[in-house]
Amino acid sequence: MKALLIVDMQYDFLPGGALGVKDGDQIVPVINQLQEKFDFIVATQDWHPANHGSFATNYKGKSPGDYVQLGNEQQVLWPVHCVQESKGAMFHKDLDQSKWKKVFQKGTNPYVDSYSGFFDNDRRQDTGLSQFLTDHGVEEVVVTGIATDYCVKFTVLDAIKEGFEVTVVKDATKAVNLKPDDFDGAIKEMVKAGAEVVHSKTLLR
Repeated sequence: MKALLIVDMQYDFLPGGALGVKDGDQIVPVINQLQEKFDFIVATQDWHPANHGSFATNYKGKSPGDYVQLGNEQQVLWPVHCVQESKGAMFHKDLDQSKWKKVFQKGTNPYVDSYSGFFDNDRRQDTGLSQFLTDHGVEEVVVTGIATDYCVKFTVLDAIKEGFEVTVVKDATKAVNLKPDDFDGAIKEMVKAGAEVVHSKTLLR
């Protein structure tokens, strides 16, 4: 079976949000169209406690973009975003959630960040997504959402490691693009790992 996976389509990652991705809201209609073609849909949600160790405000004299040691990882610091129960952590109001089987929350542990929808960055904490998909007979995952060069990429790489066939819908994902070619670099990295990349029209035919 094939599942559609929607990554982090939350207000803080969309234009006007704390970590807004340029034109991120423009992929909402594309994702909604894709949902009509799937019977099995799951989503991930960044869901941080306010004291999360990736927030620059939780360190004296630190700014977003600085690095600290967090757990076993060098952690880049971010603005406060996707705090549990906040408006910024909510999904875009126009995103159809009516068919979703389950939402998998990540980044809940203040001592480690979590880009992937499957594991935290230390690979110690498992969200349960892999087991849930396996238990429901899912063998292929079609990935959409934000951001191509962070949470989408790491979710895709983990999905491949977990044994799923993975397709990335190129026009249903947007990148942060700290560097202008980060989107293309992330796509190349996912393809190299074994993902297929398609345009939504291929799936909407």
